[in-house]
Amino acid sequence: MAAESHHPHDHAEGSELSEMQLRVRALESILVEKGYVDPAALDQIIENFETKVGPHIGARIVARAWVDPEFKRRLLEDADNAANALSAGETETHHLIAVENTPQVHNIVVCTLCSCYPWSVLGLPPVWYKSTPYRSRTVIDPKGVLAEFGVKLPPETEIRIWDSTAETRFLVVPMRPAGTDGWSEDELARLVTRDSMVGTGLPRSPGEVKR
Repeated sequence: MAAESHHPHDHAEGSELSEMQLRVRALESILVEKGYVDPAALDQIIENFETKVGPHIGARIVARAWVDPEFKRRLLEDADNAANALSAGETETHHLIAVENTPQVHNIVVCTLCSCYPWSVLGLPPVWYKSTPYRSRTVIDPKGVLAEFGVKLPPETEIRIWDSTAETRFLVVPMRPAGTDGWSEDELARLVTRDSMVGTGLPRSPGEVKR
């Protein structure tokens, strides 16, 4: 999309863009032509979403929490300050709360009203997160929803549901996979999935990645 913003007069004929993409492109072209949108600023916003925010940020936070008990303590006490210190200005979180999975407790995040999401550490929300079925069923049948994501927990595991709002976003710190003793922080970060930081998934096992 970043490159397209500089070509407002391209023709749709022969384009492989969907109807919605064509509409967005046309609206973007009009806004640029009327001077309401600066193409350079728009490109910068897109670049930020593509490279500077996303699940890789959250994965780094989780991996640091796995290897550094003091950082994990600070993260659970004040996630904004801990995450912002780790990112060193690369991104900035606001209203973030970190919750930790344990053998006794599994956390899952949902936004029942809309689709509030910690985009600064997880990027853009997946489609399912914004869907009505996920938003409504998670609070009613969390174990059923988790099972559909392939997550099966022991019957005695307590499931805690955290409802995101515009003022409060949540990051789940999943349990560190067994068999990762001696792994570096970068290697551990590769095990952390986006879904595991929402609570609808688990980290990858050591056998799923190459060291």
